[in-house]
Amino acid sequence: MSLYILKDINISFNDICLIINKNLKLSLDENVIKNINISRKFLEDKIENSNSKFYGINTGFGDLHNVKINDNKLSSLQHNLIKSHACGTGEKVDSKIVKLMILLKIISLAKGFSGIKLETINRLIFFYNNDIFPLVFKYGSLGASGDLAPLSHMSLPLIGLGEVEHCGEIYKTDLILKKFNLNPLSLGLKEGLALINGTQYMLASLIDSTINCIKLCNYFNLSASISLDAYSCNLSPFDSLISKTRVHEGQRKVSQDILKNIDGGEVASLMKENVQDPYSFRCIPQVHGATQDTLKYCLSIIATEINSVTDNPLIFKEEDKIISGGNFHGQPLALTIDFLKIAVSELGNISERRVFNLLSGKRGLPPFLSLNPGLNSGLMILQYTSASLVSANKQLSSPSSTDSITSSNGQEDHVSMGANGANQLRDIINNLYNILAIEFIVAIQAKEFNSHKPSKKIKEFILKFREISPVINDDRVLYKDISKVSEFLRSELIMEMSF
Repeated sequence: MSLYILKDINISFNDICLIINKNLKLSLDENVIKNINISRKFLEDKIENSNSKFYGINTGFGDLHNVKINDNKLSSLQHNLIKSHACGTGEKVDSKIVKLMILLKIISLAKGFSGIKLETINRLIFFYNNDIFPLVFKYGSLGASGDLAPLSHMSLPLIGLGEVEHCGEIYKTDLILKKFNLNPLSLGLKEGLALINGTQYMLASLIDSTINCIKLCNYFNLSASISLDAYSCNLSPFDSLISKTRVHEGQRKVSQDILKNIDGGEVASLMKENVQDPYSFRCIPQVHGATQDTLKYCLSIIATEINSVTDNPLIFKEEDKIISGGNFHGQPLALTIDFLKIAVSELGNISERRVFNLLSGKRGLPPFLSLNPGLNSGLMILQYTSASLVSANKQLSSPSSTDSITSSNGQEDHVSMGANGANQLRDIINNLYNILAIEFIVAIQAKEFNSHKPSKKIKEFILKFREISPVINDDRVLYKDISKVSEFLRSELIMEMSF
């Protein structure tokens, strides 16, 4: 069994990818266990020997923060919190994101600032290691007091409630607990709050989206390369001298990637009738590169958030303090998510323009890439579909973080809406895979009409592609081609980030 031991050190984005892709099991380092136990004992002693109010530990929640709770009701308080906050709605969240949520929650709680019991963290680890995924729903989080609704659904099975997904089947929690000879946990003081305060839904969704965005950046560079070849473009805009005069790293890397993809093909040596190409071809380094630079920024925010403690209140034994603060507020993620929504949508926006040009009957290509235009419509409507998806992404890219709705009777009067942004980002990515599939179908079909040879890399990809989507000689139903190509692109493991 391959094991990843969580130590008291920072965990990187690449570590997360390794854990997920290698399906590693989790274990806690001895020092981490020691810190968890020390924090828990400090919390218990502090509450036992004090008459003070500590938010969410011996008080109510939100606008009920001034209501003191009797000591004999403190466990019930935590159970009631999880039950009452499990108000999610919408479609079920994919189990891969729920798995990430559990992983990220374990990492945060293991920092030793949450005061949670080791037994509770171990139950989360057991769920993670045995692929027991609580049912979590798409909507319900405001991204302010953390992801309250999604994390409450994640936590319900710990106390024997809710439903879980295991081996592709959905079960009532009590059946799964019996299957593994487990009893529901009895949560102690503060534990419910530690479980459901935090940014783990937003962060898990953003990490999953970022993995897909890395893949999409690489694939859109490849689809653009084939389009450049098929449209017999001038390659001078990718000259390294151009990038040296505007030193954005993303622009330089995209230019390098494009030239590497095309290297060895005959398009570079063609006599060009056109002095310049449309921006959707000529400005690929500037547009794709800006998206890659944005993605690099997002990775820096993700790395910080992975290693942050985002529940409330926090336990500081050395300073003898229990402090209620606002680390659960999702604003850093909400702004990052909105930035990435806009940046990655642009890959689809410029891709659709290349598709439009390839179908326009220019550069020696027949209108709509049809052998018999008129009787056959060719690939005409693929551009319509791409345009529809691009337009939808423009609408989804409208920032969620500029919105805020007051909740909890005014106590929570500014919220980030980061979870809604995270949902929109996943929808954008789903659309991008279809936009990308369409550019590949169109660009590779256009190559059928070229006499110049492609590079070895492009030729090899086309051969692989043709096993999924054959040449379009006469009109046929194309939605299946889009679906098959999209699924092929999604199914590839994360491509190494080349930027």
